Amino acid sequence: MNKKIAIPMENGKLCAHFGHCEKFAIIEVLNGEITEIKELTPPEHVPGLYPRWVSEFGVTDVIAGGMGQKAITLFNQEKINVFVGAPSNSAKELVTDFLSNKLILNANYCNHDDKHEHTCQH
Repeated sequence: MNKKIAIPMENGKLCAHFGHCEKFAIIEVLNGEITEIKELTPPEHVPGLYPRWVSEFGVTDVIAGGMGQKAITLFNQEKINVFVGAPSNSAKELVTDFLSNKLILNANYCNHDDKHEHTCQH
């Protein structure tokens, strides 16, 4: 299994709302093993930019805490799988659990409904 997995990070842990992260961890997986972990500072957040930016690195999957439906759709259009509701762990822990099918995903932390009520912090 060869993958590149992007994870929005803040203070060394998964950032609950991907659009407000300070860094993205980009984890390369070859033959089911983590071979490289890079941390990249994203450009200034503009709605719709991160899916295109992340795709430039060959990312196949994104693991996030919360993400709006529009962003999920944009990632999917870039052929990137999105997994939301992940716990606030380190990038290595998240990917290790993901690779061993032990990653527990809960509800999407960011629920942008038509009443504009948010469970994430903007």
